[in-house]
Amino acid sequence: MNNKDIDMLNGPLTGRLIVYTIPIIISGLLQLLFNAVDMIVVGRYAGESALAAVGSTSSLINLLTNLFIGLSVGANVLTAYLVGAKKEEDTKKCVHTAISMALICGVILAVIGFFTVRPLLILMGAPTNILPLSALYLKIYFLGMPATLLYNYGSAILRAVGDTRNPLYFLSISGVINLILNLVFVIYFGMSVAGVGLATVISQCISAALTLRCLTNKDSAVKLNIKNLGIDTKIMFRIFEIGVPAGIQGTLFSLSNVIIQSSINIFGSVAMAGNAAAASIEGFVYMSMNSFHQTTLNFVGQNAGAKQYKRVKKIILLSFLMVSIWGLFAGSLCYINARTLLGFYSKEKEVIDYGVTRILWICVPYLLCGQMEVIVGGLRGLGVAIRPMIISLVGACLFRIIWIATVFNVIKELPVLYVSYPISWIITTSAQIVCLIYVYKKSVRENQFEIKKDY
Repeated sequence: MNNKDIDMLNGPLTGRLIVYTIPIIISGLLQLLFNAVDMIVVGRYAGESALAAVGSTSSLINLLTNLFIGLSVGANVLTAYLVGAKKEEDTKKCVHTAISMALICGVILAVIGFFTVRPLLILMGAPTNILPLSALYLKIYFLGMPATLLYNYGSAILRAVGDTRNPLYFLSISGVINLILNLVFVIYFGMSVAGVGLATVISQCISAALTLRCLTNKDSAVKLNIKNLGIDTKIMFRIFEIGVPAGIQGTLFSLSNVIIQSSINIFGSVAMAGNAAAASIEGFVYMSMNSFHQTTLNFVGQNAGAKQYKRVKKIILLSFLMVSIWGLFAGSLCYINARTLLGFYSKEKEVIDYGVTRILWICVPYLLCGQMEVIVGGLRGLGVAIRPMIISLVGACLFRIIWIATVFNVIKELPVLYVSYPISWIITTSAQIVCLIYVYKKSVRENQFEIKKDY
């Protein structure tokens, strides 16, 4: 194995899980930190409208990108499984197919995003005073989609073989460049949201280039050869089997969040700014807990490929325990320091008050979301994609939409809207655990990867 690659198949688990997860947590935190810098810079130097314009676009970005990014989950799981099963030729095909798909999907997303963001923002009820700024930022942002997907797919492949350090290094380099460009474009050139968008695109291109360079230098089955880029249809459909349900799940989650964002919009731009700032802080907690999802997915994937099912069970239990502890600590810490943290985004008391409300109702109980993510990671690692998607759509997305149409429609207060999140997590996690128990027992009994029966 490469000296940066962690052996997922042998030896004690606890230490390996921690060592594997820490760089992913740091990567997620850095990514959000750099995104937060975007908001802080525009909030401080371009005003409240620019802050609301940038901050309120995340749900729409996720809506348009999650289906394609979900395919990287399919590439991730399949690569981990093939590495664990020691299928080197199929691993090579998987790598080159995944990178080719990333490039094609990125171009498609760039075109779709560029031409549809304005009408979609209008449908979301974006206030007219920030609509032009939001549309401009999103058009520039989507032009960088090919690079964004290349980084995501490339990083997924690296993590599938136990390399979590290199993606961290590349993100750090591109993030620092993004920070510098933000300051130059926004403060020096006065480019407002256009400067933030342009800085983001440039930094994404840099991270993608570094990731591709790393894959071309790998001395293993995941080594990338640009001349061999192309799509193996068999591999592509295997990626679709896992990735499409994951992408649909993410997209429909985003759709429910778009509906929630539309509900928040009725409270005005000040509430939107406070919500956006709180969501940015909350994202640090979510991304750190989502790291345990990625850890579970990759460790389970490799060990399922090697048919080490007792080890699979231990991985899921340890990850569930660790994400619970971390989620409780991180969520509570954010709430204790909420006003200080929100003060970095805005100095207006009303904006901060709105932000504190969201942190209390969503960020503090975020450990529930982390538990849900770990269970879903275990299911996907075992090759199951459709069942967790259906459970999540019913238990979270559909529930939130019904909540807005009923409870929130009667009591139009932000806490009533926000409390739909923790309730939906409890419902969904409970159902996912039942599903996981069934799938695990079936996998042990039949001794096979759930989706990939013919490998």
